[in-house]
Amino acid sequence: MTDSHRPNDVRARIPRRKDNDHSHEAAEERRAFLGQRSGVSLDHVGRATIDPALTAGNIENYIGAAQVPIGVAGPLRVRGEHIEDEDVYVPLATTEGTLVASYNRGMRILSEAGGVKTTIVERYMQRAPVFHFNYARGARDFKAWLEANMDGVRTAAEASSSVVKLTYAVGPMLHVRFNFETGDAAGQNMSGKAGLAACQWIAANYPGGVRYTLSGAMDTDKKHSQLNVLHSRGARVVAEARIPDRVLRERVGVAAADLFKVRLNSFAGSVMAGSANNGMHAANALAALFIATGQDAANVAESHTAMTFVRLEEDEETGETVYYWSITLPALIVATFGGGTGLPTQSECLDLLGCRGKGKVGRFIEICAATVLAGEISLAGAVVAGDWVESHEKLGRNR
Repeated sequence: MTDSHRPNDVRARIPRRKDNDHSHEAAEERRAFLGQRSGVSLDHVGRATIDPALTAGNIENYIGAAQVPIGVAGPLRVRGEHIEDEDVYVPLATTEGTLVASYNRGMRILSEAGGVKTTIVERYMQRAPVFHFNYARGARDFKAWLEANMDGVRTAAEASSSVVKLTYAVGPMLHVRFNFETGDAAGQNMSGKAGLAACQWIAANYPGGVRYTLSGAMDTDKKHSQLNVLHSRGARVVAEARIPDRVLRERVGVAAADLFKVRLNSFAGSVMAGSANNGMHAANALAALFIATGQDAANVAESHTAMTFVRLEEDEETGETVYYWSITLPALIVATFGGGTGLPTQSECLDLLGCRGKGKVGRFIEICAATVLAGEISLAGAVVAGDWVESHEKLGRNR
């Protein structure tokens, strides 16, 4: 054991400055401290172009930046409600070889098929407090009172969209799930603040008072849940396309009918596995987009949940077989304002998509969903055509 790793040195404190901790000097002090204790040089970590002052509110004990390669895929034609019949180029931050190439191919297929139609069904962020009573009847009576006094709860939360979406009685407790609209922010902190105001109003106005815990875990922060599949968290968005058999044969070398048969097999496998996603790999697109654009990367845990639906159709004019393909993301949690979206690299990537700032979150949601669908098509085609392993050998980590 080296001197720098002796047990009695473990509690050495990380350097911090009370006056200006988000500065080049403070970051250098911490890198020097870590170098002295570990013998590791952090030259690349420290070469970030970010002004440390900009990171206040985003990170503590700043020492530099993780430089993740960014590639671009596209153009992708999106025909949504917030982005109407437009080609976009999508930045993807990843270290996985073949990923950008695969999404690029999927985007070409979708664009040649006429583009991706995107629809945002609804969008909420939740806080789910639990109220405590001595007996179950107290929880039952409280539920009736709460439903009768929702106008006061809405006023206290300062959000006209806050509603009691679900209530669950468990023993002497009542779990309540509030929905909030959060504009262009992802909204976890906003809903926490609004939820606290609502709970405080309830506690002050309920006869005899009431005890509560602000989160009873039914808000499912950064965890997959079946509750989100049914009732949405973040955005519920659908991306769908109709792809002619001819395009599939030309671009991935598989027929629509063959692709459909394999999808039926994978549906069964997803059910047996208890998967949160009966598609291919939504997490790949979302993780790469989240890192590039300053999203909270941990939200991929919820956002990657997806339901794929496919069917074979016939083109009324040509009689050609057409593959209808849709994917529904019931818990896509993203932002175009606040959090990490204001950092320099992330801002540039959002600007590339035309999605930075207020009033742009709908556009970004639709681009995310369309990108996910592109990846589904490309990977599924590669698996059916038998060139999945070959592509990783050529471009990926096995090269």
